[in-house]
Amino acid sequence: MNARRRAVVVAAAVLAAAGTLVVGQEAYLRAKGSLAGWLIGRACDRWLFDGIPRRPWAWADMRPIARLEVPRLGVRQAILEGATGGTLAFGLGHVSGTAAPGERGTCAIAGHRDRWGAFLGDLLPGDEVIVRTVGATSRYRVTGGSIVPEDAAEVLAPGPGDRLMLVTCYPFGGLLRSRWRYVVSCVPSTSARNSASPGPEAARPAGAAPRGRPASRDD
Repeated sequence: MNARRRAVVVAAAVLAAAGTLVVGQEAYLRAKGSLAGWLIGRACDRWLFDGIPRRPWAWADMRPIARLEVPRLGVRQAILEGATGGTLAFGLGHVSGTAAPGERGTCAIAGHRDRWGAFLGDLLPGDEVIVRTVGATSRYRVTGGSIVPEDAAEVLAPGPGDRLMLVTCYPFGGLLRSRWRYVVSCVPSTSARNSASPGPEAARPAGAAPRGRPASRDD
């Protein structure tokens, strides 16, 4: 009986230690993420102020190139150069091959659905989206959102006029890798304000995206 009791006590101690370690690691990762976010934000502010490219920390392999703001939601995030796995771990990323933020054409910005890109599900048609670059401010208005397969390259293809496309994985809150993407379409404010009806990409209003998996498509 004593041996069994000691085994139970030892097992409980091991489980408690393991739990403490997991909690400690989670707290460390959150603190690290918060510090990285602060450093990236500071580098972005300085870049916008004087136009001198800066990496958020000495060994960083990315740098901020613009800032995205959504006044209604209080969103204010740096846009990093490139949309690689390493970049998206720290913030929004500009999708290579699309127009640079603030330039003419179709510009695509991507972010993880569980953090940096989570606000996409709260965007509504008519919301203002601001992109700030060195010496310039571009204002857009949301026209709508759509759920597309991850290989739907035509969504980001150059089209007539200027567009800002915001992309994240779908469904929101999902934990496993998904082959679906939620894309929010934005157009320059003057075009959006004068548009009588949204384009095909606005068939499902942004913000009304179901939080579950697409009902009309198979995985």
